[in-house]
Amino acid sequence: MDSNTIDAGLMARMFLAGAKNLESKKEWINELNVFPVPDGDTGTNMTMTIMAAAREVSALYDVGDIDMLSLCKAISSGSLRGARGNSGVILSQLFRGFTKGVKECQEITVPVLATAFEKAVETAYKAVMKPKEGTILTVAKGGAVKARELADAGMEDLSEFLGQVIAYADEVLAKTPDMLPVLKQAGVVDSGGQGLMQVLKGAYDAYLGKEIDLTVDRTAASTGGAAGTSNFEAQANAEIKFGYCTEFIIMLNKVFNIKTEMDFKAYLESIGDSIVVVADEDVVKVHVHTNDPGLAIQKALKYGALSNMKIDNMRLEHQEKLFKMSKQEEKTAEEDEDLPGPKKDVGFIAVSVGEGIAGIFKGLGVDYIIEGGQTMNPSTEDMLNAIDKVNADTIFILPNNKNIILAANQAQSLVKDKKIVVIPTKTVPQGITAVINYVPGLSVEENEETMLAEMQAVATGQVTYAVRDTNIDGQEIRQGDFMGLGDHGILSVGTAITSVAVSMVEAMMSEEKELISVYYGEEISKEDAENLQGQIAEKYPACDVELQYGGQPIYYYIISAE
Repeated sequence: MDSNTIDAGLMARMFLAGAKNLESKKEWINELNVFPVPDGDTGTNMTMTIMAAAREVSALYDVGDIDMLSLCKAISSGSLRGARGNSGVILSQLFRGFTKGVKECQEITVPVLATAFEKAVETAYKAVMKPKEGTILTVAKGGAVKARELADAGMEDLSEFLGQVIAYADEVLAKTPDMLPVLKQAGVVDSGGQGLMQVLKGAYDAYLGKEIDLTVDRTAASTGGAAGTSNFEAQANAEIKFGYCTEFIIMLNKVFNIKTEMDFKAYLESIGDSIVVVADEDVVKVHVHTNDPGLAIQKALKYGALSNMKIDNMRLEHQEKLFKMSKQEEKTAEEDEDLPGPKKDVGFIAVSVGEGIAGIFKGLGVDYIIEGGQTMNPSTEDMLNAIDKVNADTIFILPNNKNIILAANQAQSLVKDKKIVVIPTKTVPQGITAVINYVPGLSVEENEETMLAEMQAVATGQVTYAVRDTNIDGQEIRQGDFMGLGDHGILSVGTAITSVAVSMVEAMMSEEKELISVYYGEEISKEDAENLQGQIAEKYPACDVELQYGGQPIYYYIISAE
């Protein structure tokens, strides 16, 4: 590019290209999740966040004659309301800060970009109560530091500037395992940081003039809890062009230089899409969506032996997803038919997944249930929709998941006509305990203090299965193993669900614990759950052991001790 400025039209193209690149890599980013759980969702959360903004930007782009102020408003408001999960909220805050730095400019230059990057990082850090290095924040900060260095040195060439900023941010990303031991143990870089890099790289490709499909499906809607019901229709009509998600590692026995890598990528592009090829010394990690995995495998065998092969039928998974979504939207439609009740002083919103757990919250007086949790983090927009449906002056929100708290806080900051109190519950049992300890006669502040104190006394464990081999928290884990996840790491691993659950409880217990609550999931029979209850009761005769049907997916058991 000859120009050393970016106007609103080019910035719109760059943003859409960044969004599309992130969307194409979301499953790969999901797989960078540190814990080998079946609901790693960083890529999904970041994609749904940026696509919420991309739909608004696309509408402006198609009209043409975009001005910078309108574009920045679309990026900021769209991503803020569509933000999901911690990674999505942080991404939305990066966009919010960045747009503050450019919205008054008709043309963006290197000095303007450097300042905007700094504002992006400043805004994102402020949004996180306890910022942690080795995350997306660190990668963003590294890029901003490099941008300031280049701007102060007098660089004017935008192409060179952007290329060096991205290259340095990539270097920072590669160092994230050295900053967070848990990343090093799992052998991955930070997933949120990787997601941010895909946005930046896609935007850079657009700046360089590469031909990119900028089409955005503007009919797409949120799939979380309180959102509209058009998403099922959109998903049902969605065409899956390439049916098999194919992954493997090539153990090289031939030279794999840049030309070889480009030729291999070109071949994969001829048979599929969503291609990721990462070469590292004597191994190459490959990800491709294709209708004929055998072709990719045959080509790869020319370069060496293959390992860690995985092929998933995405069309089958799509049908299963549609079935679950149809059931969820039936529930949402039933909820939408209910008119708001009479005005009251205090109301409650809880995030929950599973028919049984939702019923428990309703029985405790919760006014509105947002469907979501580990398998689908609700967005800020979902929170705002739920708040609209609760006719109360003060509303307590129970996120019940550490990855949803930031979205709840973001919704709180956007509501002006009601007092919103976010109780930062990280698990369903914490949320249940918080509601139980609400006392109508106390003030909002007194209840908040009591609920915060009581939920801290709850230890939670959850039993699920491993989706890949790894070594973490001193545990050797194989794909398909059952894992007991505690509040601060993996507590037990094994090949039998019940024994893993018992070992998990043992690791959770302390002398002061008096009550053990077992919530069994949709894949567990009542007979098996009662068997587990009996084993726990026999092991801890001084404790009350309660059994409840939770109906939650993916997590066979959720168990609390308090």
